[in-house]
Amino acid sequence: MARFAPTIPLRSLRCIHARSIRRFATATDAAAGGTTSSASRPSFDNRVKIVEVGPRDGLQNEKKAIPLATKIDLIQRLAKTGLSTIEAGAFVSPKWVPQMDNSSEILEYILEHDMAAPVPMTYSFLAPNIKGLNNANAILAKHPAAFETESMRSKQDATPSGKPALEIAVFAAATEAFSQKNLNCDIATSLQRFQEVIQGAKGANLRVRAYISVVLGCPFEGYEVNPHKVAEIATDLLEMGADEISLGDTTGMGTAPRTKELLNCLKSAGIRNEDIAMHFHDTYGQALVNTAVALEHGIRTFDSSVGGLGGCPYSPGATGNVATENVVYFMESLGMDTGVDLDAVSDIGQWITHEIGKPNESSVGKAVLGARTRTGGKA
Repeated sequence: MARFAPTIPLRSLRCIHARSIRRFATATDAAAGGTTSSASRPSFDNRVKIVEVGPRDGLQNEKKAIPLATKIDLIQRLAKTGLSTIEAGAFVSPKWVPQMDNSSEILEYILEHDMAAPVPMTYSFLAPNIKGLNNANAILAKHPAAFETESMRSKQDATPSGKPALEIAVFAAATEAFSQKNLNCDIATSLQRFQEVIQGAKGANLRVRAYISVVLGCPFEGYEVNPHKVAEIATDLLEMGADEISLGDTTGMGTAPRTKELLNCLKSAGIRNEDIAMHFHDTYGQALVNTAVALEHGIRTFDSSVGGLGGCPYSPGATGNVATENVVYFMESLGMDTGVDLDAVSDIGQWITHEIGKPNESSVGKAVLGARTRTGGKA
């Protein structure tokens, strides 16, 4: 019987790809009528950004309280792997999302401690209303020299300061039913509220990420989510000042054809690939298939959660986010460059799922650990 391929050190995977695997075809390749040589290809062409959402989206639905020390430990471990953006917490009502009640302490810790990381870090915090933003700003005001602003990070001639950047995130929904369940208001009202948050964050020189949930299927309205409505909401959020739109397949109902249809619709609406991230859940096992469609379309930012943690409290039956380990392995197998240490992320997935008493949902993570054990490596 054939042995599992990664019996060789996984950190050598990228070198092997450079020698033996053709890079994944991109929109640029298609326009040129085929692949281009690595010498003529732009340096950013095969670079993929992975946004780690485990500490917030991955843990928010857990019923058993997770100690603050465990959450901080998770963030510190993830920061050492090459991930550049980590969703660290949410300034939301503890009545509705009790697991996020200590997000203020997490932000304080990030600002007060030098968290080791091999790349410049951005930490993202959800603030769905002006009260949440004010709570975050109050903490930032106490540590004005402890973080980088958007303008500091974006200067082309800036040298890395070692300070993290902070990002504020808001959440919209693509259907009226989900908006009512999640935000207790209709879509139009939610956008009015978000405008105040986005403008307040931009006034503080912070980057803003806007999520749109249930873009490929709603637990209350079904599969047929209108892609034109998603494009309309995305356009409104960008016009308000959002820097990036993360399209969330919250239910995991998305399929390859409908993912392609959605992205084509956004393209027709004039929304650039650079302004889009994809956020897939793996409820029906389609997350990596849909990721491939988005990658071929030209999307280069993808959300994932270590160990496959996650689930939405307002989406009955939806399982976790696509596992970071699975995404990293998948991308690297296509010749894409994630910059993420797969061995390290696999260890973290095994550790955090054990800590909170959940099964490790990453098939790649478990395979990596199994292969390492068989070859006598550290388990």
